[in-house]
Amino acid sequence: MIVVTWRGREHITACLDALAAQGRAHRTIVVDNASTDGTAELIAAHPSAPRVLRLPRNAGYAGGLAAALPLVDTPFVGWLNDDAAPEPDWLAALEDAVDGSATVAAATSSMLLGDGSTQSVGVRLTGDGHGADLTLAGRDVFGFCGGAALLRTDALARVGGVPADFFCYYEDTDTAWRLRLAGWRVVSVGPARVRHRHGASTEPGSARFHRWNERNRLLTLARCAPAGVALRQAAAFAAITAALPLRRLRGVAVPDAANFRLRLRLLVLAELLLRLPGCLAARRRIGRSATVPRAAVWREWAGR
Repeated sequence: MIVVTWRGREHITACLDALAAQGRAHRTIVVDNASTDGTAELIAAHPSAPRVLRLPRNAGYAGGLAAALPLVDTPFVGWLNDDAAPEPDWLAALEDAVDGSATVAAATSSMLLGDGSTQSVGVRLTGDGHGADLTLAGRDVFGFCGGAALLRTDALARVGGVPADFFCYYEDTDTAWRLRLAGWRVVSVGPARVRHRHGASTEPGSARFHRWNERNRLLTLARCAPAGVALRQAAAFAAITAALPLRRLRGVAVPDAANFRLRLRLLVLAELLLRLPGCLAARRRIGRSATVPRAAVWREWAGR
């Protein structure tokens, strides 16, 4: 079980307490992203004695997962947010779901908010290539929510692991997409329930949140989607960006959200261009190992 934390002193204890109460045996690795708020001391003092990997800088959620994976030598590996507290039978339900079918590579949880409402039971793929939370789902889903999931360790390694340079967001959608391209299934496990303090570790709606989301969606499309889809979505993003100054000059209303700020969108485009050579190399590697055509995955899951 990998738990990635950054300045998590307000919630990491509840997460580790919940893991210690699991009915299924496991080992916990806590990746501390160079916290400076006392998180390290709380982890070290926790009675469950997790293994701690303290990074010299904040590598984000994706970078933290990637750093811990070489330490995992078990058949399954869990991803868990530091602000999530699973119920005692959570891990057993996920493990049984993955272990019970040779075609399943990942199982995703029922993530519940503090008021008991459902945040996510998996990830769907929208018609324009966004990864979005599902709140109602059948057994099979396009992808898993990376805040609370279990994966086959060998399947994850074979599809290239976690995209560490994403930093935060879309690492789960990108990974699930690569698993789908490799012929694996992802399932939603309703009884595997987790209470999630959504936004405790990040700030949804902030400029950083939108930067990571917009950039990583386009990178995921460039790596995993049919070429035409990736090109259309990149062109649409660039066209909207170019139109924003004209809309303001003409007095046309522009949404009051961080992802419609010109500076942020230009930064996303600059980052996309800088990463494009590496991204295209990754696309070729993904294509060579795929057993299901990109177009087939898109037809089956986009817009569902």
